[in-house]
Amino acid sequence: MERHLKFSARSEQKAVIVDVVGQIDMGTSPALRKALLDSLNGAERLAINLTEVTYIDSSGIASLLEVLQWAQKQKKRVMLFGLAPAVLYVLQLTRLTGVFEIHETEVQALSA
Repeated sequence: MERHLKFSARSEQKAVIVDVVGQIDMGTSPALRKALLDSLNGAERLAINLTEVTYIDSSGIASLLEVLQWAQKQKKRVMLFGLAPAVLYVLQLTRLTGVFEIHETEVQALSA
């Protein structure tokens, strides 16, 4: 099965929001990681919209963790919101729901 991933960044309330659509796997996670790290350069907060993510594997989780660790070193915040069931399941399975700042909606993420 061929995997596809699209993402785009936009600015809102001193944060950069990255909307992610598709599957995050070994083939697509390096480009996403780079885009997320680039988005953090000009912002204090990064909100990652995972509503349209249908699949994530361990390399995708590793990329999210790398971005989170880099942000913490820079005293910046990374938030995940709109977790699709597939993403939430993997985060629960790996016991990472307590590691990431998770919100249900974009509004909640931006007001946190």
